[in-house]
Amino acid sequence: MKANYHTHCTYCDGKDPLSAFVQSAEERHFDQLGFSSHAPVPFENGFAIQESDLTPYCEEIEQLKGQTHLRLFKALECDFIPGMSQPFDHFKTQWNLDYIIGGVHLVRPQNSSELWFIDGPKREIYDEGLEKLFDSNIRKAVTTFWEQTFEMLETEHFDIIAHFDKIKMHNQHRFFQEDEKWYTALADKAVQLIKQKDVIIEINTRGLYKKRCDAFYPATGLLQKARKLDIPVVISSDAHQACEIDAYFAEATTELERCGYGNVVHFDAEHKCFR
Repeated sequence: MKANYHTHCTYCDGKDPLSAFVQSAEERHFDQLGFSSHAPVPFENGFAIQESDLTPYCEEIEQLKGQTHLRLFKALECDFIPGMSQPFDHFKTQWNLDYIIGGVHLVRPQNSSELWFIDGPKREIYDEGLEKLFDSNIRKAVTTFWEQTFEMLETEHFDIIAHFDKIKMHNQHRFFQEDEKWYTALADKAVQLIKQKDVIIEINTRGLYKKRCDAFYPATGLLQKARKLDIPVVISSDAHQACEIDAYFAEATTELERCGYGNVVHFDAEHKCFR
């Protein structure tokens, strides 16, 4: 079964409409396709769907279901920002979503309302936030990212955790190394919590095909640890254009096999869960 559950269309920061994703998935012989626009956040931005657009977003997905043989699913990728973001269950219940992807893209330092944006195409934004909000203390900054991830896992209900070691993307081996003991201890704790909370991980290919990272999210070592704990996995391209829906899927499959995975999970529409 060929599927991608992590996609972004023009309702948020994607570049193509929902219909283009469906057409692309049909051409690539997909079986399932999930739409996961960035959920609304309580401040002005250029990446998230507007709350007023959630109803038309869901309605359009329902309309497209009648125009394709694909199994289509409606979801959101919810940002977790302590003290700012809405509970994930609010979105899932209010709009009858099939699943939720949870992720951290904006890191909130303690005792501050300012946010460190760790994503996007511009490395200088990462560097500026590190200097301004954390006095260039990379260990403090990265620890805050992981602690925010822990809090999300401990307090929210969601199905898939997005690119859970994305903090490495704009680091690019400059400020810290992923084999440093303090870093591996934090990442390992995240893997343990993912297992404890029965959350699915994704092997996310976007960093590679956008040439912003030299590895998948998560890194090979974390995938191997996840496999030993029997944590389920899906393959995601985090597509923002219809042509990206299976980008680096073949390479991701090889990586999963190398890490000991024999299968991925898929969404069971009848039971509304991954299995």
